[in-house]
Amino acid sequence: MKTQTRLNDAASEQAAPIVVLMDVRDDDPVSPVQRARAFAEPLLAGQPLETGEDALAHADGVAAILAGIGAAPAMQAASYLVYAGDYLNKPEEIVAKAFGESYASLVTHTRRLVQIQRAAREAQHVGQEQRAQQTERVRKMLLAFSRDLRVVLLRLASRLQTLRWFAASKTACPQAVAAESQQVFAPLANRLGIWQIKWELEDLAFRFLQPEAYKQIARALDEKRAEREQRVEAARAALQAELQAHGIDAQVQGRPKHLYSIYKKMQGKALSLERVFDLRAFRVIVADVTACYAALSFLHERHQPVPDEFDDYIARPKPNGYQSLHTVVLGADGRPMEVQIRTREMHEHAEHGVAAHWAYKEAGVRGYGGVVASDDQVAQARKAVLRQLLAWERDFSEGGESPEQAIYDDRIYVFTPQATIVELTAGATPIDFAYAVHTDLGHRCRGAKVDGHMVPLNTRLASGQTVEVVAAKEGGPSLDWLNAELGYLQSQRSRAKVRAWFNSLQLAQTVAKGRELVEKLLQREGRTAIKLEDLAARLGFKGADALFEVVGKDEFSLRNIELLLRPPEPEPDEDEWLVQKRRSSSPAAGAPKGGVLVVGVDSLLTSLSHCCRPAPPDEIGGYVTRGKGVAIHRSACTNFRQMAQRTPERVIAVAWGGSGGGAVYPVDVVIESSNRPGLLRDVLEVLAKEKFHVSAVNTQAARGRGPNGDSTLTQLTVEVADSARLAQVLRSVAQVSGVKSARRK
Repeated sequence: MKTQTRLNDAASEQAAPIVVLMDVRDDDPVSPVQRARAFAEPLLAGQPLETGEDALAHADGVAAILAGIGAAPAMQAASYLVYAGDYLNKPEEIVAKAFGESYASLVTHTRRLVQIQRAAREAQHVGQEQRAQQTERVRKMLLAFSRDLRVVLLRLASRLQTLRWFAASKTACPQAVAAESQQVFAPLANRLGIWQIKWELEDLAFRFLQPEAYKQIARALDEKRAEREQRVEAARAALQAELQAHGIDAQVQGRPKHLYSIYKKMQGKALSLERVFDLRAFRVIVADVTACYAALSFLHERHQPVPDEFDDYIARPKPNGYQSLHTVVLGADGRPMEVQIRTREMHEHAEHGVAAHWAYKEAGVRGYGGVVASDDQVAQARKAVLRQLLAWERDFSEGGESPEQAIYDDRIYVFTPQATIVELTAGATPIDFAYAVHTDLGHRCRGAKVDGHMVPLNTRLASGQTVEVVAAKEGGPSLDWLNAELGYLQSQRSRAKVRAWFNSLQLAQTVAKGRELVEKLLQREGRTAIKLEDLAARLGFKGADALFEVVGKDEFSLRNIELLLRPPEPEPDEDEWLVQKRRSSSPAAGAPKGGVLVVGVDSLLTSLSHCCRPAPPDEIGGYVTRGKGVAIHRSACTNFRQMAQRTPERVIAVAWGGSGGGAVYPVDVVIESSNRPGLLRDVLEVLAKEKFHVSAVNTQAARGRGPNGDSTLTQLTVEVADSARLAQVLRSVAQVSGVKSARRK
């Protein structure tokens, strides 16, 4: 019993993959098309598509379309193999054995293209902007696959056959299918220069999407397409004969405007049907620019020109480089016809060059229907196909290499499990993919499946793959992800998100530390009822977290909070206070503990401030505290200056005493460096050689420092006897490889 999987080329696009039959024996008397049809017929006969069309009849129609545009027999044969593959357990393996291994891999590519179509149609529930973005990604993805344009050609022919069946059977075509045909497939056929498929896709999609407008234009024309084509051919032959008789060697091409093109011009220019002059259009191709103007002069002499319908795009090329002379004249039958006159080079550019049709005809330099070409469309168009599809296909089948091979090497397009397309930089990894989908998903990424198989997180992705992220319920990224040598991240955007997470984590830890210190202080002072936000505002901070951050970094002394919380005490006269201290003190030989002498006062309790860590021979000053003696600060200390400004009467002169005995003083040193392994060890070795004892080390990432944002700040507490000697040692530390700066805090 055959598997009842239904092919879908139009509604849900679950069609079997396209397999291009090229590896056929030269001595095989049976043609590739006959061979492929005989292979597929037992599998497809009697099997309906989801649209209702017979699968074998659909394959026959696709083959006929390909034959009609001159495709090679191998391409026609592929139209049968693509659908037969859906009824095989291992289609790639079987097709490879029967028709050639090199082309069986195209089965996978085509399945992915089918996913694109389905994803775009299923995006109908999202907003207009998201739908437009998804459609644009579909276009990009199709073009990314177009480095093997045979696959795209098969999809175009298949879609055209589907629309033909809907029209012939008078079956209602799903709106999503018609819209996709109009917005994606017709522009792609136009870009590739396959005009026959392009105009028919547009007309059929127009018929299903806007049936009333379609019928109105069709009735107004009041003649069949075949008759119009005969009229155009007669006018074309007459025009070419006239030019030849006048001595102008020209090739004249002509075709009637199809219905959708007429509708777009009516809408874009707000014209009635009677005012749409170019229902018949001709291209006159001559040898050089001189012949262009000679042909124009002859036309205007022989035929009556229509006023205001002349444009000289040779003298004034369009922004996309398009060049041609445009005029509208009345033919022998009195009906208007548009004539475009150009050289062969101009024609090649107009047919195959940068954005001539993708940006002009589809988006409209003049804004047909209110649509304007975007910069992205124009940029993509500049990378467009340089030759017609069939010529490229024949070169490829003969072993030639596509000149478009490297067009899309800078971007890749992959799928989510829901078939949404995600655009990534070339070489992106599953972690880059996770961050592109959502920042939180990137943080929690712990594994990934590519096309259903688990892969390492530093695996490089390729266009068309389906990526599924295995995420933890909570957690964050690993520091290893920032190591460029390990290759976990290729996107600068992903790197920035990882660095932001670690910076946020460091900030949260700093704020928590500061909060703890402030709350302990409030408990000691018996002021736990005070609101932290109010306290921060009184100290000049925007919020409590800003206060906690500077306290946690030891950049703001808790003494400032104590001074704010404690009520002011009546201060005795400074002279009286000094006299009292002299009377209550007893002489002591030498310097007091700490190696600091208070000028004019003996045996006064002194303490070295932690905020600036003074050490001889620094210039110092004293500040009389309440109950804790004199606090010694460096004269340049910010906290000391602020306190001196608020209460200058409490500042007292101090000086270093001759303490002797090998006294040492703790000093904070800040080292900014790159994140080099072993760097801290090298720094400590330099300090050890100078016999400096390190009592504390604190290392943290430096936010916003360095060109790559990967700098590290290391704070060391070093015990020194002479700060002047410390400056010499810091110059040696700065010479260590990877150290950017070394300074005293």
